[in-house]
Amino acid sequence: MTTAFRARPLVLFVGDVCAFIFALWASLFFRTFSAPSWDLFTSHLSAFSFLFVVWVGVFIVAGLYESRSIIFARRALSVTLLAGQTVNVTIAALFFFFIPLFGIAPKTILFIYLATSFLFVLVWRVFLFPWLGIQKVENAIVVGEGKEIDELVVALYNAPRAPTRVVATIKPSDPSVAALVTRAIDGQGVRFVIADLDDRRVAEVFPELYNFISRGVRFVDALTLYEEIYGRAPLSQIDEQWLARNVSRYMHTLYDPVKRGMDIVGGLVGGVISLLFYPFIILAIKLDDGGPAFIVQDRVGQDNESVRIHKFRTMSGNDNGKYGPGGSTSLTVTRVGRFLRASRLDELPQFWDVVMGKLSLVGPRLELPSLVKQYEKQIPYYGVRNLIKPGLFGWAQLYYHGDPHHAADVEATKMKLSYDLYYLKHRSLVLDTLITFKTIRRLLIKSNA
Repeated sequence: MTTAFRARPLVLFVGDVCAFIFALWASLFFRTFSAPSWDLFTSHLSAFSFLFVVWVGVFIVAGLYESRSIIFARRALSVTLLAGQTVNVTIAALFFFFIPLFGIAPKTILFIYLATSFLFVLVWRVFLFPWLGIQKVENAIVVGEGKEIDELVVALYNAPRAPTRVVATIKPSDPSVAALVTRAIDGQGVRFVIADLDDRRVAEVFPELYNFISRGVRFVDALTLYEEIYGRAPLSQIDEQWLARNVSRYMHTLYDPVKRGMDIVGGLVGGVISLLFYPFIILAIKLDDGGPAFIVQDRVGQDNESVRIHKFRTMSGNDNGKYGPGGSTSLTVTRVGRFLRASRLDELPQFWDVVMGKLSLVGPRLELPSLVKQYEKQIPYYGVRNLIKPGLFGWAQLYYHGDPHHAADVEATKMKLSYDLYYLKHRSLVLDTLITFKTIRRLLIKSNA
């Protein structure tokens, strides 16, 4: 990943915090239309400092520091910022109401602050950030070929806020790769060489290009950049060596027990809170068709072991996920079941499955045994996703929406696997927390739609 790509979220973070601080001063000014005293400003700043940390967390959950959000022109940027700051101001109102420890009651300025902070952050991100040197667009060439390389080139071409402008693409099969790269650097002012460093043909010519480092040319691993932009692993590169380097379960000896502890705590909290919904869901199911409220079905768990998971019933019966050709079944989704599926309330009983260790809060989505058998025959390394526990929430569930519900769909499942492998490679407590909060945010947005 390039320094420019890596530094952008950090610079945005610093700018956002500065915008929060300046907006606070402006809010105090607009309250009385006079400059606030130093004591007044610092007393409010000390009270708001803790909230700034929380607010940045809200921005992280909203995706405002992700590469995809930064480099692609998003028409919804202003909407996302306004929604984020509305949430932040609401958090501030609750904070000062329930924790009146700072001797201030900023009820009036909170409404002013919503407008000023939104304006300051928007101006910072849209107008000031592009002026910084880190936003300077440098010429780049791409050395590589294949599906993922083509997708990367398209992404960079369509990203007007990317730090690079692709001026040429060179295939490693060209016998004069080194000469073409040299010509581009000398003639077109190329400062970035985005190369598939895993390609043997690129590795062979790299000694001829190495000296350009001393001239300030930066070499970027194309497939690492691909992961950064798309949030998925490049399937064409998946082999035994890639898996050995990136998804070994023994690389996470500390992470796994800590995650299990978080699963128990999170499962208990989610399970207890979900009990509040049980009477209403059970009553709705009974009034709909009079059938049982709960069902138990088999799924494939860690190490391909069979696990039995619990759900609220959403269909006219329980066939344990055994569907006919093309996903056909004699069962139908009930009226209540449609709502439960759309809101994912049918999965609430699975919090207790998390507590029992059958699955985790975060991980690859549970699959039917019949589908797993088909996919393992048709998709290379599909079984790798079962090295870890499946999850109630998942990276693929957030970013891939073509998941087939019943029928076997090899191409769609390959794409989903690329997101699962990305998660296996990058899994951490921070990523798990981010996935959890992003999932909650998505469910809240969906429920209000």
